Amino acid sequence: MLKTSLALAAALALASTPFAAQAQDDAAVDAAATEETAADTRVFSPVNFNVEEDRENILLLDLANGERVAIRLKPDWAPNHVERIKTLTRQGFYDGVIFHRVIDGFMAQTGDPTGTGTGGSQLPDIAEEFHGMPHVRGTVSMARAGSPDSANSQFFIVFYPRFNLDQNYTNFGRVIANMPAVDAIQRGEPPANPTRIVQASIAADNKPVPAMTAPRVQDEDISASDLNAPLGN
Repeated sequence: MLKTSLALAAALALASTPFAAQAQDDAAVDAAATEETAADTRVFSPVNFNVEEDRENILLLDLANGERVAIRLKPDWAPNHVERIKTLTRQGFYDGVIFHRVIDGFMAQTGDPTGTGTGGSQLPDIAEEFHGMPHVRGTVSMARAGSPDSANSQFFIVFYPRFNLDQNYTNFGRVIANMPAVDAIQRGEPPANPTRIVQASIAADNKPVPAMTAPRVQDEDISASDLNAPLGN
C-alpha cells in the first residue's frame, strides 16, 4: 500500500512539473509586460502655442535670414531629448551652426557643428524615446544614425506630415511661432548658401535677438568718389 502511494505521488509530481514550469514562464512574461507598461508613464499633452507660457520649455532660433522661430519643447513626450537640447543650447553649441540638409517637401536638418551631417557633441548618445505623437508640419524631431539609440545633437524640422517617421525618430517638440521662416530655409544637401542659426536660446533666459550683419552690396569697397559720381555712372 505504501509503495502504491509513493508511486502515485511520484507520478503526480512528474506530471505536474511541465505545467508548473509553464506557469512560472507565463508569470515571468506577464510580470515583464506589466513592468514595461508601468515604465512608460509619459503623458502626451497637447502642444501649447502660447509663447508667453512655460518659457522654460520654448527653444528660440534666431536665423541668419533675420527671423526668430519659437519651438515648444515637450519633456512629457521625450524628457531626455528635451534635456539634451536645453543643455546644448545653454552651452552655445548651436550658435553659428548651419542647416546642412534641407529637402524640399520634407525637412530641414541642423545641429552638426561640422556642417557635414556626421558631427555631434561631446556628450554621449541618447537612448530612443519613441512614442505615438505624429510627425506633422512643424514637428521637431531628433536625427540619428542607424541605431535607434544614436541621437546626439542633430535635429530636424518637418515641412509636411511624414507619418512614416513615427516610432522611428524621437519627436520632442513643435514650431509654435514663425513657421514661414522655417519654410524660407535654403534648400540643399548642403545648400549653396546655407541658412545659419545665429543664436539658439531658451525663452526663459530672455536673450535679445542678436544684431544681424548687413550683407555687402558688392565685392568692392564703396569710396567717396563712387558716392559723388553722377547717377549715370
